[in-house]
Amino acid sequence: MKYVGIETARARNNTRSALLLCMFPCLIVLLTFVFIYLVVLAGGDGQAPDAPSPLETAAALTRQALPYVLGIVLLWFAVAYFANTAIINSATGARPLERKDNKRVYNLVENLCMSRGMPMPRVNVIRDSSLNAYASGINARTYAVTLTTGIIEKLDDDELEGVIAHELSHIRHRDVRLLIVSIVFVGIFSMLAGVARNALFYSSLSRGNKKNNGAILLVILVVVALVGYFFANLTRLAISRKREYMADAGAAAMTGKPLALASALRAISADPEVEAVKRDDVAQLFIEHPCRKTAFSSLFSTHPPIQKRIEALEQF
Repeated sequence: MKYVGIETARARNNTRSALLLCMFPCLIVLLTFVFIYLVVLAGGDGQAPDAPSPLETAAALTRQALPYVLGIVLLWFAVAYFANTAIINSATGARPLERKDNKRVYNLVENLCMSRGMPMPRVNVIRDSSLNAYASGINARTYAVTLTTGIIEKLDDDELEGVIAHELSHIRHRDVRLLIVSIVFVGIFSMLAGVARNALFYSSLSRGNKKNNGAILLVILVVVALVGYFFANLTRLAISRKREYMADAGAAAMTGKPLALASALRAISADPEVEAVKRDDVAQLFIEHPCRKTAFSSLFSTHPPIQKRIEALEQF
């Protein structure tokens, strides 16, 4: 088996992730066309013999609608992209941790950053007894490493250093920015499906033809949005899983102590759930994202099985 270095693997992973990200705008364009086509079909009774086909009509309407659709998407994306730090901190209850509050943590972060010549990110803390951590931010001004009080208190220096190095690797590899972009796109489909579903719930399917037509449009929108959410979410999850393995490898290379990170992951797996975090999209940023085990866990999990990550580190 041919050996592949970590930098080569990272470059390949970046290329594959970029290709996966390209699927999001393509999916938006495709589903816009599908929605319009289904609407045209639903209202196509009594069409004149010489009128354009539903496919031609849908294509023409899609070309007219796309500038507006993409404009709305870009506006949503811009707001979410630049407000993500405040949104994440609010969802997790993270608060700044000053050097005077915990010199041990600050020294670990600072030493690792100096060893790699990278700027020192902000350090935040979540008051929770669970063991977990995450990286956030989109640029050097907003990058942050956030740790729970539980992980700070329960891990020894080598284990905590491995966890911090894992999060710094996410920052160095620009994983955080990539994941935030994917989360924003998934949120668009989730929002559309939720709005349409709620509107459909309050509409009547049996009162008047006008209301019937409106309900049909809402049903079509719900179906199309759910399909978009499903495929966008699969793409997001695939990106996330790949990045966890690379961050583990980056942390092992940064500290030279892969077994310390393996030991930390073993401890984290026993109590990773942060009570304050209710949003699944935010929870996926953590070093371990607990989820219910089902027959489709491997497909819908944001993280690889922690035991496989430990095994990979033990062979590093």
